[in-house]
Amino acid sequence: MVFMIRILFEWLGLDALTSYIFYRSIYAFLLLMPGIIFYAKFRMHIWKRERKASLSLQFRESILAVSTSLNAGYSIENSFIEAYHDMRKMYGDEAPITGEYQRIVLRLRDNEQIEDIIRDFAKRCEIEDINDFAAVFESAKRIGGDMTGIIKRAAGNISEKIAVKREIETSMSARKLELKIMTAVPVFILLYLQASSPGFTSVLYHNPTGQIIMTAALALYLAGIIAALKIVNIEV
Repeated sequence: MVFMIRILFEWLGLDALTSYIFYRSIYAFLLLMPGIIFYAKFRMHIWKRERKASLSLQFRESILAVSTSLNAGYSIENSFIEAYHDMRKMYGDEAPITGEYQRIVLRLRDNEQIEDIIRDFAKRCEIEDINDFAAVFESAKRIGGDMTGIIKRAAGNISEKIAVKREIETSMSARKLELKIMTAVPVFILLYLQASSPGFTSVLYHNPTGQIIMTAALALYLAGIIAALKIVNIEV
């Protein structure tokens, strides 16, 4: 709920700024309001992307905790319960992994099969690493494989992927900063021109020709941002 309210206020600010810079019209502000639907989808996509990245990292730590408990002599079910307590201490109750492991613990207390729980967890998260782990875990549980070894190998594979992601993010961080700067530059240029030479830009407002030109400029500006975001956001 708080996140949706935040999105609403963000869009109101963007809508007001866009309406002023490109149209100087309250009617444009009202006409652009439905754009909050697309903005909300975009923000939710970013939130899900960040959550998946965070959950992937936290999942690695959680299965390492499971492996430690297995080495200490706990059963596989009790190892996940112990891992839940470790995740609470490490990340807090609000962390994605804590909530997921809480569900695992509650379902274990209802005497559900651990492999079914992990499979559902993987489907819900839609993360490749967790899906792979769930498939191997389910097979090993049924045929009696080396659970400790499987979990350690899964943690190692996830660690390697995370290392690759971090290298890519580090190499792309400068490009993302450049994107933010280049996104802001046209806005500041227009604001500067409107403040320093209002007569120079006044012909672009309150007439059909000017509105068409500004609409085309806005469309090109948004298309450029979308294309740049696709370039800098690399999936691994």
